[in-house]
Amino acid sequence: MAEREAALVICPGRGTYGKAELGYLKRHHAGKTGLIETVDRLRAERGRPTISELDGADRFSPALHTRGDIASPLIFTASYADFLDIDRSRFDVAAVTGNSMGWYTALACAGAVGAEDGFRIVDAMGENSQAGEPGGQVLLTLVDEDWRELPGLRESVLRLIETIDARSGAALRPSIDLGGMLVVAGDEAGLAALLAEAPPTPARDPLRLVNHGPFHSPLMQGSSDRAMALPPGWFAAPARPMIDGRGHIWRPFASDAGTLRHYTFVGQILETYDFTRAVQVAVKEYAPDRIVLLGPGDTLGGAIAQALIAIEWKGLRSKGDFQELQSADPFLVSMGREDQRALVTG
Repeated sequence: MAEREAALVICPGRGTYGKAELGYLKRHHAGKTGLIETVDRLRAERGRPTISELDGADRFSPALHTRGDIASPLIFTASYADFLDIDRSRFDVAAVTGNSMGWYTALACAGAVGAEDGFRIVDAMGENSQAGEPGGQVLLTLVDEDWRELPGLRESVLRLIETIDARSGAALRPSIDLGGMLVVAGDEAGLAALLAEAPPTPARDPLRLVNHGPFHSPLMQGSSDRAMALPPGWFAAPARPMIDGRGHIWRPFASDAGTLRHYTFVGQILETYDFTRAVQVAVKEYAPDRIVLLGPGDTLGGAIAQALIAIEWKGLRSKGDFQELQSADPFLVSMGREDQRALVTG
């Protein structure tokens, strides 16, 4: 039998279940009755709309489907179902990581929590964030059209964030380092100041993210406190390596379940999530033959490519280099793309 390819699996976060993804579970995972019935039961027990109802809606509603208590469990279910579809006769899952909310999915994919408890976590955290602290996030682009970072722009933005945060009545912190982008979290005063004073950025103007709270910042302290009330027994040491939002590797047989739980519900919620570093550490440590981005959607693909370009992985120095790498035999396979999904499924 041919040697299996080593795969780095990446779990997407919020904002990946959009209009085009409506019906994703019905299209790709109708046969996974056990998983779907389980998550539907867990939602119904709490008096919440089931995943089947949400995914099977007649039309996509931005006001509904982008809410934290709706988007998070939808994305978890789609991502985890995609993970189950990876052909294990051809691919060995060497390590798992995720972006922001995707960390909760990564816990389940790596075996640090069971699938049912993983859903309970993401469902609780989605509702937690929806009812949580005021504020939000703004996305800024730091790279040019060729996905190369403009010299000095990141430093300029970080200085501005620090300046605004020091003002009375304003709070602002880096939230997610996202390849060639930076997500910033803050209260309304802090975000308004950032939008008014941000230096010119390439590609697009700073963008306020819809239905997003001030994730990965101290403004989420209440959310962290509520998360710590969830049962400690849900966590165990992972069966596969996981790379977290600091670039730290949680290794099988060398990770403490209590410490992992504390990171997940404290550090991961209150501190900047460095997705760029997570990707870079993962490829350097595990040298995957393939990166598999789980669905739904494929919006995280650009950020992954930009993280690789920043360290010139496989000689990548630009968007053009990455597109050339992808053209013949894609290194990054997005399961949310119809033209790539079959490359990794059975």
